[in-house]
Amino acid sequence: MSTVFNFTFVPWFRSVAPYIHMHRGKTFVVGIAGEAIAAGKLAHIAQDLALIQSMGVKVVLVHGFRPQVNEQLAAKGHEPKYSHGMRVTDEVALDCAQEAAGQLRYEIEAAFSQGLPNTPMAGSTVRVISGNFITARPVGIVDGVDFQHSGLVRKVDVDGIMRTLDMGAMVLLSPFGFSPTGEAFNLTMEEVATSVAAELQADKLIFLTEVPGILIHPNEPASEDNPIDTELPLAAAKKMLAESPNPTQPTDLAFYLQHCVKACEEGVERSHILPFAVDGALLLEIYVHDGIGTMVVDEKLEELREATADDVGGILQLIEPFEQDGTLVRRERNEIERDIDHYTIIEHDGVIFACAALYPYPEAKTAEMAAVTVSPQSQGQGDGEKILKRIEQRARAMGLKSIFVLTTRTMHWFIKRGFVQVDPDWLPEARKRKYNWNRKSLVLVKKL
Repeated sequence: MSTVFNFTFVPWFRSVAPYIHMHRGKTFVVGIAGEAIAAGKLAHIAQDLALIQSMGVKVVLVHGFRPQVNEQLAAKGHEPKYSHGMRVTDEVALDCAQEAAGQLRYEIEAAFSQGLPNTPMAGSTVRVISGNFITARPVGIVDGVDFQHSGLVRKVDVDGIMRTLDMGAMVLLSPFGFSPTGEAFNLTMEEVATSVAAELQADKLIFLTEVPGILIHPNEPASEDNPIDTELPLAAAKKMLAESPNPTQPTDLAFYLQHCVKACEEGVERSHILPFAVDGALLLEIYVHDGIGTMVVDEKLEELREATADDVGGILQLIEPFEQDGTLVRRERNEIERDIDHYTIIEHDGVIFACAALYPYPEAKTAEMAAVTVSPQSQGQGDGEKILKRIEQRARAMGLKSIFVLTTRTMHWFIKRGFVQVDPDWLPEARKRKYNWNRKSLVLVKKL
């Protein structure tokens, strides 16, 4: 039994190590929907956040309280009122929000204070500090609706939050803000988390939500063949938003996506939408290659793009040394010119640092990723990952189920990224006819 355990645990732990190094010292803003706490998920989420913090990540935690406020309102015989996707906060609702926030704050602090032996919290010391870090202003009257005590973020006390994080504490924010006159305003968790992430220039904004993420085909139900889009470029997310109706419910496509887009536009490179229903969703998203939810990523379009005829010379210059040492099969200039629309490139200041080509075999629902090349100058900086993700997106957009590579030198890089080795007989007939049996390339496949 222990031998089997060693064979699974050791490679797994080693595969996680690069992500531990990558995230150490980074700042994550995590927004937890009140529904997650109502569903009894707080204990496990607290354990995972304590673990993430113990690995050197600075955490700002923002809690929501939509269901808890509605429960307090129901107890007082009061109906919740919404408009434009926001709560209309009258005097009764403001009282209920303050009661709910106080209760939740104590529950969250208690969850981080656990230290029972034989639990993930044993030996952990998580100091949780909350305070008046948010200055708010009233929403006011919109389209004739008076939002009363509902507010929007006016200012974030960046220095105060950063000093608290640098002390090694976790910052806990309730969706409340105060005006300079001391008046309290009810805010939304989503807006607070987004504003704080943007003001801190956080490395990640993460929403733990009722929805599993953004579907690849948003208007169709999720299925095995229609999974979550794990990486959504900012441009694609903005296009999706433009085609979506205004959100009124947390389950609407645009509800969380609009905040992810706003954060990315304001300098937060990566924003995530994760399902709280999946135990360990935070760990799966942060420390596993493909993640579990949707990540909206701000990739500068001038850096990662499809190739044009003007790029042929740069591609040839990039791949030539790898053709000479036998890593890549030789390609003639006219072949690259003919197939240029198959290529994706990464360019920095007019120099091409990475490329890959996608050759589809639609009859077999697959495509070959060929000529995968990263300049020695930029290896280890994630350019290979970016190219792979874009190639996967292109293949998915074509309705393909998998991509495959033929390689003699770099199999481990692909295996770490979800490819598995298959027999050359697996290849589509048209590709099998061109397979060079003397070269003995390994065939590796990744399901999309």
